[in-house]
Amino acid sequence: MSSSTDARPARKPRGEYAKTRARKTAILDAALEVFAQSGYRSGSIRDVATLVGISEAGLLHHFPNKVKLLEAVLEHRDDLARSVVPMDAPDGADTLRGLVELAAYNASVPGVVELYCTLSAEATSPDHPAHEYFTRRYADTRSAIANAFRRLADAGRLTIEVDPVRAAISTIALMDGLQVQWLLDRDVVDMAQELADFFGSFVTELRADTEAGSDLAELS
Repeated sequence: MSSSTDARPARKPRGEYAKTRARKTAILDAALEVFAQSGYRSGSIRDVATLVGISEAGLLHHFPNKVKLLEAVLEHRDDLARSVVPMDAPDGADTLRGLVELAAYNASVPGVVELYCTLSAEATSPDHPAHEYFTRRYADTRSAIANAFRRLADAGRLTIEVDPVRAAISTIALMDGLQVQWLLDRDVVDMAQELADFFGSFVTELRADTEAGSDLAELS
């Protein structure tokens, strides 16, 4: 009779797991580039596979279809954003500074900004493959930004009385609107500066940052 240890499925070597993770990351980076350049509908699985240097079958081994690949790409993009924006920072001002930094970073990847703007508009249709993603993402982002404003309000660090949820909605609306305007005329619109000025209009230390010409005002 075999022991319980013998009955366990063999585990992949640690190095193999690392290789799989690296391959998935490479696929997601390539898909983000392809979708940003060609759009989600025009960008193909073949284009992504070619960019990574693998076969279509090899790519489909990791992501069974284009919808699953899109979902993973969007989550991957969010992981990159979370590395810039400390959404759960104890100091709400740090979250707002992170949003300004993210706006500055977005100005360096116009294709990604265009992809996001296009997909978020298309995804208002309930049958769009990214509909649930964007619905969840907006809800989570509103909640996180509202909590940042709530922490600032509780600490008495706002120059005017604001409703945290409405402030969060306004912040997201401003960021999304700035992205569209920036795509249309990058010489006129400075996304990071406009966002910094908005926060500085009612958050004490962020106003000081902007007036002093600190990193917050210079991120763009």
